[in-house]
Amino acid sequence: MVSNRPTATWIFDCCTWMIKSRQKLGKYQIEKKLGEGGFAGVYRALDTIEGVRVALKIPYSQTLSSDVLEECLKEVRMMASLDHPNILTLKNAEFIEGHFVLAFPLAEQTLGDRITKRMSIAQGISYTEQMLEAVSYAHERRIIHCDLKPENMVLFPEGDLRLTDFGIAKIAMRTLRASGSGTVGYIAPEQAMGRPSFRSDVFSLGLVLYRVFSGKLPEWPFTWPPPNYRALCERVSPEFVEMLRRSLQMEPQRRYRNATQMLSAFRRLKPRAILNNEATANAGKKKKTGRDWRTLRYQQFLRSYGKAVDVNGFCKKCNGPVAESMIACPWCSSDRDQQVRETRFPQVCPRCDGGMKLDWSFCPWCDGAEFELGSTRSFTDKRYTTTCENEACGGSLMPFMRYCPWCQSAVQRSWKLPRSKDKCQSCDWGVTREFWSCCPWCATDI
Repeated sequence: MVSNRPTATWIFDCCTWMIKSRQKLGKYQIEKKLGEGGFAGVYRALDTIEGVRVALKIPYSQTLSSDVLEECLKEVRMMASLDHPNILTLKNAEFIEGHFVLAFPLAEQTLGDRITKRMSIAQGISYTEQMLEAVSYAHERRIIHCDLKPENMVLFPEGDLRLTDFGIAKIAMRTLRASGSGTVGYIAPEQAMGRPSFRSDVFSLGLVLYRVFSGKLPEWPFTWPPPNYRALCERVSPEFVEMLRRSLQMEPQRRYRNATQMLSAFRRLKPRAILNNEATANAGKKKKTGRDWRTLRYQQFLRSYGKAVDVNGFCKKCNGPVAESMIACPWCSSDRDQQVRETRFPQVCPRCDGGMKLDWSFCPWCDGAEFELGSTRSFTDKRYTTTCENEACGGSLMPFMRYCPWCQSAVQRSWKLPRSKDKCQSCDWGVTREFWSCCPWCATDI
């Protein structure tokens, strides 16, 4: 809540003196200066009413013109609207003796401090997921952070990470005025040219994560592989390295479109990244016995059938690979709600989250009402393999579709699984008894 709002002129007249230790601002007793930037200083203070220590962010008086003050107030309202466990909560915002004071929970240290010391792979993976969760949450609300760096990620007990300093974040639906904003070492090339986007935050995340796991920050012109590439490959799995490589593409269109898509990619590879590195970490303590047998089994399946069923996700319960068309996990029989998928289609069905093409009138994965076409143009696709049995339709179908996306007729054919002669006795669709224990098409035991 913002209270006792003065005019910018009053601030300039009354706030020319410096803030010092043991100085009192309202209910806050200043104890120590924690840091400073180009816009504000950060102090540790005691809240004498609540009896807890807090971090105070206090903009410099010389920076608070009328326009900047208005932007500060917009920032406060935006921060107050964010409610996520990995985003630092704004406790209070008010004018005190001419100072614009923002109060936050006091962290133990920043990620920038933490990465100067030895860190386990598991801890790094945990920080990765938390920062991706936070930025994904912001992106889903059309907020670009624009200044992602280790110093803006603060750490609390029990390994909790929270993202802070949305000071130059803007709502993407408004005109972005962040030209050249951000910390030089962590900004994307297009952001330096005044054209930030969600993909710019993805690039910054890639830089932060590369430094966390390799110990080195890539620099312009960001050629691949960056410095300390070998150290990176010795610590994380090839899938994790590939995620970083994609996030650090110079061309924005070749990166993940936002942190939500990047988070989805991370969740798919997370089990393999942790398993691979636990084996590496324990190599000197005991004889290496190889990777987890389930991981090896999943990899064998992917080599044999991954392309045929168009695998695009994993089961949250067992980490087994799953596909868009599956209503059940073929490994543990859990239902579709337990699946995390990254669709390769341009839009998703709001009922089942299945991917859809823009020219489809109906969802081919569930039975529901007709959709308004996203495009009047027809799109070809090499995944089409046959046509609808409805003579009045004749629309193209992809393997394992349940309904025709053009006329919504139920598909009558029994889909076969290439390279397998096995069939489900219940639905007659193709399965592989070599790997699966449940039919993913009808959810019955094989």
